[in-house]
Amino acid sequence: MRIALKRLPEGEGLPLPAYMTLGAAGADVYAAVRETLTLLPGARALVPAGFCLAIPAGFEAQIRPRSGLALRHGITLLNSPGTIDSDYRGPVGVVVANLGQEPFAIARGDRIAQLIVARVERAVFDERSDLEATERADSGFGSTGHAQAAQKQRC
Repeated sequence: MRIALKRLPEGEGLPLPAYMTLGAAGADVYAAVRETLTLLPGARALVPAGFCLAIPAGFEAQIRPRSGLALRHGITLLNSPGTIDSDYRGPVGVVVANLGQEPFAIARGDRIAQLIVARVERAVFDERSDLEATERADSGFGSTGHAQAAQKQRC
């Protein structure tokens, strides 16, 4: 698959999104900040990626956190995964949050996220007065494997 990418002025000189290994599902995205941005603990910021994309119809691009940043520094992405719709042509940005206990510096060219391209199915929603019963019913948020959680069904 080929995806058209327009580099923005703030992205000049930075690498394009790139897969770092043959088996990588996500292409690394680089910070297109002009100056180093320091995120204090609990802070968040929109970090520009320095490009726009033209995702083909029937697909989306997802912006996801990098596991190493999450584990080592508590850096994650809010609204994750972030979705870039096929009809969006604006600048790509990454909503970065510092859940760690130390300030975290983001410098120009740092790998801050990964981009994954995925097929999208469109659904038609059919309203019904009742839904097919299942063993799980309406139990959620950690309820699987708990017998008492599956005893009720409201939907």
